[in-house]
Amino acid sequence: VDYCKDHGLIVELSAEDASRSDVDFLKSVFVNAIEHDVDRICVCDTVGILTPDSSFELFNSLRDIKVPISCHCHNDFGLAVANTLAAIKGGACEFHSTVNGIGERAGNTSFEESVVSIDMLLPDFSTDIKINEIYNLSKLVARLTGVYIQPNKAIVGENAFAHESGIHSDGVIKNSATYEPMAPELVGRTRRFIIGKHM
Repeated sequence: VDYCKDHGLIVELSAEDASRSDVDFLKSVFVNAIEHDVDRICVCDTVGILTPDSSFELFNSLRDIKVPISCHCHNDFGLAVANTLAAIKGGACEFHSTVNGIGERAGNTSFEESVVSIDMLLPDFSTDIKINEIYNLSKLVARLTGVYIQPNKAIVGENAFAHESGIHSDGVIKNSATYEPMAPELVGRTRRFIIGKHM
């Protein structure tokens, strides 16, 4: 930290595997780093073992830390986005994410799911991100990385705004809020109706 600060860098200290660390030890490491002028700290759930409840509790227990705290979650149990939202409610003011949730093993916190969830589900929080560009960004990353987007992926999957069953299609035609939590245009999408076995 001293070396980096001496060379004019902004320093974020990430605590690898923090979610399995003793909280008092973790705090002592962070306090020591802050004494050396670290700019921000990051709590890493390296193997994705947090739950939303334990994520909230962990970040809430670090609220008295005097620098910005960020959250870095992995998706081994499919909870990275939920844990990130809980961390934000617990006191994190930044989060790490990847477009389409790309990352080690089962991936990291999905950028698009987190951003739209913050915008729509956490009324006390916001981002400056242009969410109407999320779909285009997602498609670009998928094309350039060769990592395809699963069809039923939230927000950006091809089926996210597709309706096949008769009752759903009828409900959406009458009032889209019946079976869609957001307008597809909000995230740069369009609605599709599919003729298929669920009709």
